[in-house]
Amino acid sequence: MDTNPAENTAHSDDEARRQRWEDQERAASAATRDIADVPAVEVITTAAVHLMSAAAVKVGLADDPANQLDLDEARKLINALAGLITAGAPEISDMHARSLRDGLRSLQLGFREASSIPDPIGKGPGEKYTGPVT
Repeated sequence: MDTNPAENTAHSDDEARRQRWEDQERAASAATRDIADVPAVEVITTAAVHLMSAAAVKVGLADDPANQLDLDEARKLINALAGLITAGAPEISDMHARSLRDGLRSLQLGFREASSIPDPIGKGPGEKYTGPVT
């Protein structure tokens, strides 16, 4: 029986890659829930928390503010977050909405503090949705 070691190595590499892919697919399937099973309140609050976390980094409230501060990006994220919270508040419980509003207000104040030339009261990020933040 004549076997080529290069062919055997290529076959075993392909088999190992296929096995890793199948293992990753199984792990992903096990780790995720069917979106149909996720309540709307959870989707809304999760999206808001992701926006809030990203905005906090861009406002400079994370580990490395000197390298992560980006007020243009922060403004966009805070505007999107304010719109989501304002539109979603009637659909989620007051308990959820209150904590999201508190987080949003902290970001708006953090943005104002980080700005070298602060926006006028009522003109800062998200304030067209939330009203003036002082």
